[in-house]
Amino acid sequence: MPTIAVAAAEGMRHFELSVACEVFGSRPAGMVDTEYDVVICAAGPVRLGRFRLEPDRGLDALTGADTVIVPAVADADEPPPADLVDAVRAAHEAGARLVALCTGAFVLAAAGLLDGRRATTHWAHTESLAARHPLVTVDPDVLYVDDGDVLTSAGKAAAVDLCLHLVRSDHGSAVANTIARSLVVPPHRTGGQAQFVTAPVPAEDTRPLAGLLPWAARRLDRPLTVADLARQANMSPRNLGRHFRAATGTTPLHWLSTQRIRRAQELLETTDESIDAVAAAVGLGTAATLRRHFHRTVGVPPDAYRRTFRS
Repeated sequence: MPTIAVAAAEGMRHFELSVACEVFGSRPAGMVDTEYDVVICAAGPVRLGRFRLEPDRGLDALTGADTVIVPAVADADEPPPADLVDAVRAAHEAGARLVALCTGAFVLAAAGLLDGRRATTHWAHTESLAARHPLVTVDPDVLYVDDGDVLTSAGKAAAVDLCLHLVRSDHGSAVANTIARSLVVPPHRTGGQAQFVTAPVPAEDTRPLAGLLPWAARRLDRPLTVADLARQANMSPRNLGRHFRAATGTTPLHWLSTQRIRRAQELLETTDESIDAVAAAVGLGTAATLRRHFHRTVGVPPDAYRRTFRS
């Protein structure tokens, strides 16, 4: 059973820490070999906001973990605790996968683990991260960055997105989707954190796509077009595009393509349907079209993806 070590320090934000414990501590019903051993590591008892936390182990235990998660620090403008920085660096040298949630990226940056890498953090702190650590390529727009053995998330709820991404990478979409449903959150959000940067709140209804997205998701086997979506939403294609960008951070066509690929991943993991049948089921027509779109999005061909998650 892989070990997830959640590092804690005095004054850290409890939200991101609890997200990690909730996502990786879930036990999907009917699914075997999908559990994690989650432990909280700290130098001693710590206070997180209004909560006092008794750790399971000391910071030295980070070096024995498969994955180390660093939640958000209380004050990104203050240097992170030296013992935490040293422990995180030692864990990485021992081969652990490092994950920073929200402003936890400042801990990884202080340890030199983001130098020469692309990373993100809460949109309110991206400029500060870039200024204090010029060797880091800070992407202010994405929900998370997966750079292999080092991953970082944007602010707050983006921690859920990154944690579900890790489950998806480790165990496949079906397990991640089951956990997402239990948490009552979407298994995958399109767009980036740019859509959440402070902006005036419109007085009009901000959910004009609330009925359209589920409608389209139930019809992924059909050759839906932007015109079809606009007709169903009772608006012009141009107006649809504007609402789509505001609600999802992406275009209608890109959203449809992403949903088709996510559905293809589920079918590849959970059924023995041929690649042609999967292509037809997700509205991509032919195996060649599915392979092209799948490889571009996921990074591997459908056949290789199936072998990985069905082995």
